Amino acid sequence: MGRVVAVVNQKGGVGKTTTTVNLAAALAIAEQPTLVIDSDPQSNSTRALGFDIDPDRGSIYDGLNGLATLDELALACEDLPHLKLIPSTRDLVGAEVELVDQASREYRLKTLLETGRSKFDHIFIDCPPSLGLITLNALVAADSVLIPVQAEYLALEGLSQLMDTISQVQASLNPALAISGVLMTMFDERTNLAKQVVEEVRQVFGEQVYSTVVPRNVRLSEAPSYGKPIFLYDIRSKGAEAYLSLAKEFLDHEAKSVGQRAEEPDPTGPAAETGGGDAERGAGREESGPPAPGSRPDPS
Repeated sequence: MGRVVAVVNQKGGVGKTTTTVNLAAALAIAEQPTLVIDSDPQSNSTRALGFDIDPDRGSIYDGLNGLATLDELALACEDLPHLKLIPSTRDLVGAEVELVDQASREYRLKTLLETGRSKFDHIFIDCPPSLGLITLNALVAADSVLIPVQAEYLALEGLSQLMDTISQVQASLNPALAISGVLMTMFDERTNLAKQVVEEVRQVFGEQVYSTVVPRNVRLSEAPSYGKPIFLYDIRSKGAEAYLSLAKEFLDHEAKSVGQRAEEPDPTGPAAETGGGDAERGAGREESGPPAPGSRPDPS
């Protein structure tokens, strides 16, 4: 059964798509069947993997509305035979409005994944830069959350709101949801500020922060415009080295987390579907105070 990881941060421009695409590509290169779900209406993951935006093609919008199955939506990536993509389109902008009055609206993505989850070792959901219903669907469907954090000023801004949303989802909709890790991105080793930000984030999140730090790298920034993961664009770049390192660390974390969960008793009591309102209210709550580390089994 494939592990589902939501790549989440409601702040834009922190490296969610870059991390989703390149971590998934690294695992696919290691011949591990991997799926990327582009759940952002901007369709950045779709373009970064070399697919044009085609409104006539099936997309995650169709999956959320029950119009297509996972197998029907998944597209094979030409140069990476072990990687597939469920693309996004601008139609996804209207999905939150269309689903708001629907039954089990928080479980639409989870239901879609149940039809083909066993065919993949890893499933990554590239979430939009918001904490709305689409992101809530991702958190309900996911086994864990990966949080990219930019190594720049105000890096922790907004994370308290995200951690509050994760706690709400854990309490009412997905008790098994864990924090896969916090990843520092866009790190500039030439500045003291970047080093101070990394240290600050490590003080707040502790061992939840990955040892791997993704540098600010020109080749890494250029790769999406060519529709290629960094490994197909410039495998010798520092960006490629960083994501290969992250892939190894990610696999180690996941293996240890699975082992720890196997030793623990199953969560008691079913998740109440009626708790969705609480989680959605948590998603819209304003920030208050510094973020606190999210609770999860220690992956390290």
